[in-house]
Amino acid sequence: MYESKLSLIETQKGIKKIKDFFQTELAKELNLLRVSAPLFVPSDSGLNDNLNGVERPVSFDLLSGETIQIVHSLAKWKRKALKDYGFSIDEGLYTDMNAIRRDETLSNIHSIYVDQWDWEKIILEENRTTQNLYSIVQQIYRALVETEKSLLKTYPQLTKKLPDEITFITSQELENLYPNLSPKEREDEICKKYGAVFISQIGKVLNSGKVHDLRAPDYDDWELNGDILLYNPILKRAFEISSMGIRVDKQALLHQLEVTDTMDRLNLPYHQDLINGRYPFTVGGGIGQSRLCMFFLEKMHIGEVQSSIWPVDIIEQCKQQNIHLL
Repeated sequence: MYESKLSLIETQKGIKKIKDFFQTELAKELNLLRVSAPLFVPSDSGLNDNLNGVERPVSFDLLSGETIQIVHSLAKWKRKALKDYGFSIDEGLYTDMNAIRRDETLSNIHSIYVDQWDWEKIILEENRTTQNLYSIVQQIYRALVETEKSLLKTYPQLTKKLPDEITFITSQELENLYPNLSPKEREDEICKKYGAVFISQIGKVLNSGKVHDLRAPDYDDWELNGDILLYNPILKRAFEISSMGIRVDKQALLHQLEVTDTMDRLNLPYHQDLINGRYPFTVGGGIGQSRLCMFFLEKMHIGEVQSSIWPVDIIEQCKQQNIHLL
């Protein structure tokens, strides 16, 4: 029977410690300034994250008649904000992003409520490289390692889970390594082997004719993006805590819109600004706050570290497994 290593009060204190410590380390590593961010954006602005392109945003109309969407994430808004706020090369921002994803399939790691740190920083065009992407991943990973060290001093009953270094592999190399496994099964195997892995080039078509995972075509460059995954010993599986990447330039945007048959997005204000060179070159991503707390605090269910809505059958299953949902 599952037994949480922390009481409800200790869990709440642990959540705050993780969030306070990690965001400070992240800002220091990447030279980021915390800013305020929107909970919703105009539906016709093109600023909302389309995720995999099939999820429906929660929307509502104002008294003025304008239709507003709750954000899925702030992948595009951040790039615009960097320009509007006057950030310089190698400077960036981070923010607390809260979203509602109504089409999420609920599980112990998926909730309709999403909370993450969204971050973005300006880079030079010549730094749109795999080498620079991997260097930034290593900086983020250092912040994770330091957070774990700090947490273990406060809660010695928790265990060290992170290896000293993160391993890098492309989605094609991973397919070559495990051709008979599904993408998720490949993630489980590689994470079990190395403990912490960055899988790059997510969204592009592999030699098998399939993609490792879907990505919207208009924010990450599919050649220069990826996911940070950790091996979760409680769940005994790979555990994604971040999706990130160097953002599309004009060439990558046009190519990815063409292959996904979404060229109509070029009519949106955000895409017009990008095509006409009005935005800086950037790199950015999201890091799941509840995911991170769930991992470090060794929880079985994301509902143990965030307050969300769950159907009756999940609530009953959790009670039977001694899982206390917030």
